[in-house]
Amino acid sequence: MKYKVKLTVIDKKLYPELQQTYCADPKAGPCPCYNVGDVFIFERNAKKDDFWHGGLNTLVETKADPNTVAGGPKMPHCSELWDAISRYIYAGLQGGSIMKGWMKEENTMIACCSDGTRPVIFKIERINEEE
Repeated sequence: MKYKVKLTVIDKKLYPELQQTYCADPKAGPCPCYNVGDVFIFERNAKKDDFWHGGLNTLVETKADPNTVAGGPKMPHCSELWDAISRYIYAGLQGGSIMKGWMKEENTMIACCSDGTRPVIFKIERINEEE
């Protein structure tokens, strides 16, 4: 069995009152790095190691210009997101349980980046494939 991990942006939140109170730019707005519906596929094998490269060029679906999306061909994933989800990506790529006992399916996790004024919410799925 070999494994891939699919990452999908399922929502974006914005808390303007928190940005106005705490941010250097009180009108920073929503996260510019991701869009609802963006899809990424991570692989880790002898030919390709997306984990090691911070997810650079894992973007497989977007409605935006791919060059402006983190994880696209021009930039790796945002460090705030990567810090929050990299352990789940790694576990999934090794065939491990992502969140057994917490989620309905052990190969799925809902997570978000740690930007408290404009979090982006992701669905992480381990994909099992026959070799």
